[in-house]
Amino acid sequence: MRSRVLGFVLCLLAAVVARAQPEWAGAARIRFELERLRVLGSALMIAAHPDDENTALLAWLARGRKLRTAYLSLTRGEGGQNLIGPEQGDALGVIRTQELLAARRLDLAEQYFTRAVDFGFSKSAEETLAKWGREQVLADMVWLIRSFRPDIVILRFSGSARDGHGHHQASALLGREAFEAAGDPSRFPEQLAMVKPWRPRRLLWNAFGAPGKAAIEVDVGAYDPLSGSSFTEIAGLSRSLHRSQGFGAPLRRGSTRNALVVVAGEPASRDPMEGIETSWRRIPGGEAVDEALGEALHAFRWEDPSRVVPALARARRLMSQMREEWAAFKLRELDETIALCAGLWLDAAAESRFALPGQTMRLRLEAVNRSQLPVRWLSTTVTDTQGKRLEDAPEVELPENQLATREMVWKFAADTPFSAPFWLLAPRRGEVYGIPEPALSVRAESPAVLEARFRLSVGPTEIEIRRPVRYRYVDRVLGEQTRRLEVVPPVALRLPTRTLLFPQAMARSVEVELRAQTSPVAGHLRLELPAGWKADPAEHAFRLEAGAGAQATFSFRIEPPVQPASAAVRAVARVNGREIAVGIEQIEFAHIEPVTLFPAAEARLVRADVKVLARRVGYVMGAGDEIPEALRQMGCEVTLLGGNDLAHGDLDRFDAIVTGVRAYNVRADLRAAHQRLMGYVERGGTLVVQYNTLEGGPAARPLPELGPYPMRIGRERVTVEDAPVQFPDPDHPLLLAPNRITAADFEGWVQERGLYFATEWDPRYQPLFASHDPGEKPLAGGTLAAKHGRGVYVFTAWAWFRQLPAGVPGAYRIFANLISAGKAWR
Repeated sequence: MRSRVLGFVLCLLAAVVARAQPEWAGAARIRFELERLRVLGSALMIAAHPDDENTALLAWLARGRKLRTAYLSLTRGEGGQNLIGPEQGDALGVIRTQELLAARRLDLAEQYFTRAVDFGFSKSAEETLAKWGREQVLADMVWLIRSFRPDIVILRFSGSARDGHGHHQASALLGREAFEAAGDPSRFPEQLAMVKPWRPRRLLWNAFGAPGKAAIEVDVGAYDPLSGSSFTEIAGLSRSLHRSQGFGAPLRRGSTRNALVVVAGEPASRDPMEGIETSWRRIPGGEAVDEALGEALHAFRWEDPSRVVPALARARRLMSQMREEWAAFKLRELDETIALCAGLWLDAAAESRFALPGQTMRLRLEAVNRSQLPVRWLSTTVTDTQGKRLEDAPEVELPENQLATREMVWKFAADTPFSAPFWLLAPRRGEVYGIPEPALSVRAESPAVLEARFRLSVGPTEIEIRRPVRYRYVDRVLGEQTRRLEVVPPVALRLPTRTLLFPQAMARSVEVELRAQTSPVAGHLRLELPAGWKADPAEHAFRLEAGAGAQATFSFRIEPPVQPASAAVRAVARVNGREIAVGIEQIEFAHIEPVTLFPAAEARLVRADVKVLARRVGYVMGAGDEIPEALRQMGCEVTLLGGNDLAHGDLDRFDAIVTGVRAYNVRADLRAAHQRLMGYVERGGTLVVQYNTLEGGPAARPLPELGPYPMRIGRERVTVEDAPVQFPDPDHPLLLAPNRITAADFEGWVQERGLYFATEWDPRYQPLFASHDPGEKPLAGGTLAAKHGRGVYVFTAWAWFRQLPAGVPGAYRIFANLISAGKAWR
């Protein structure tokens, strides 16, 4: 059992390396691989979030020192903001996971996670560890250290208050503890059936600022001739892939010193790997392997890389006889290198991007030998994640530069699971994912639906090359593209919005969209409602025959209870005896690998007394949010305003205008229209401005003027979602009409109260609310209202972009008052 599981872990880790091959190709890449084969050292960096990693140091370790290098991000960044779209929560976590994987493909490090959820900004390690559950996250970190077996561990943060974010502090505190616990067999002994205790040689802190006297200095700005870039240039490219966070970075050139301080383990003063054997001499019998690899490197010529294959074949024969983990890991690298030297093209392609449970699908296998070496295609084995295997044994010669193809037919089992990201399959347990064991939780993403293993003889040796089965197609604009093969349900369901608001005790129509993924498809559709809610009709029969992608909409009339209440509704289709209650959501951006999500076909039902006086609302979309739909739920007619509307349109036709989150950060046309908007307010309009961030990172520049009077935006925030709320003026008109606002309206909030509050403001602004995190002073700069001419201006940095889509009843009532300010405050 132990050997099987350990073998699985090694294959999993090796597969990550295979996917993280250098982006460049040809002779430079082969030279890099030949040099990397001779290095048996490893480094693990630990921090809290996507974008916390030191990309230059990762590139220097992986590309420069050619160490097996990995970054462990404790979370997937679900709690951050999103600068490129409306996705939040789980969907944002998927985007940021893929941004990390795209960055790793550039710096060549591997990527891992724990089951911890980014629940938003935290001001202390104590709060963070209490919400995560210290032992659960620590178990994942210990597992990774025991399975990855790094020689050195590098912390990005110090574990002190200077780190700021509580997640940052916790990542360092847990990193120190995991460093010690991984080598202690009494800690997490249940893991020892699959992995052995492992104590890294030293623990280092990648200190900020100039190196101190006790620090090891490394120059991450050094030039890498194989890639033609410095490691800081590579870092600039990889860091700029964190586009959802707006982290575009410069390509820095010239010397850049980084400091590494030894925190625990063996001392070092000159080099982070000081005293650690990183050649094949570290394992018994390794000298002969190193000699063969040295001969291959010496024989390498860019014009004929295939001449090194005999020496690599000898090294492979020696490696395959070893029972060392390093040998098993390097064997996979070696097979890929032999394939590169032979110019082998190996591919497994599915006939379509999506597969259905129970479906039969043709697979096309291709092989090309682009060298003069004798190559024989011996067999191909296709496997799925449940262990099913299908083998094809062509036993054919591959003449130089001649395409050879084979076809296989794969039958998907009727119970094949949908291709959802694995960490989203089970419900969360508090602020950690419900993943049953660390061996799964540390993975970056789900394994491929199907994997093809090509077995070939190349010259004097046999190799095995693994390729995920993907869908390959030609886009008329972009050319040849590939997408991952994904298993989807026969139909997808979608409710119109995440929240269905019932502002009065009156029934309303709700439409459910059903989209076919195959044809024909037939079944029955119903709504599942809690007691006290009714739907008419009870169900609809459907049959779609127009092919995959065909859509139909079915209307239900939902009657709410009389009294305010919140509940959930779920749409369920029954097809061929199987119940389907999910939709299909495509996460697709140019800089990352597309991913398909299967969100539950659910919505939150909110029966709340919400009155609104503003009927026509203009909305200036910022970085992306779902508030326009929330306004429509209140009964408002919403118009999205473009640049021409802001510059030349008739603004006075709107009862209120609302600017979206970060709108002043991302919309130059909005900043240019500031005076027109102030004129709109003067003439009697209502302008509601949501939160914006400081510009320019640590050296933040002031925001452009946001309102009619001076105010200064800072970094203050209230992170505790149920922090107490005070009313500086309980009788303020905006708290009285059209809805009477009380403390009850601040119950049931999610993640946080607000962020980027005003720290200073003109006395003509009137604060509506004050709140604070435990042990801190009250912050009143979260929502400020002021009269300006005949109208009303409202600045509000409270987290409406989270509360309204989450269906928080009080948030609807308060926001209704804000957009109604011009009519309620006379």
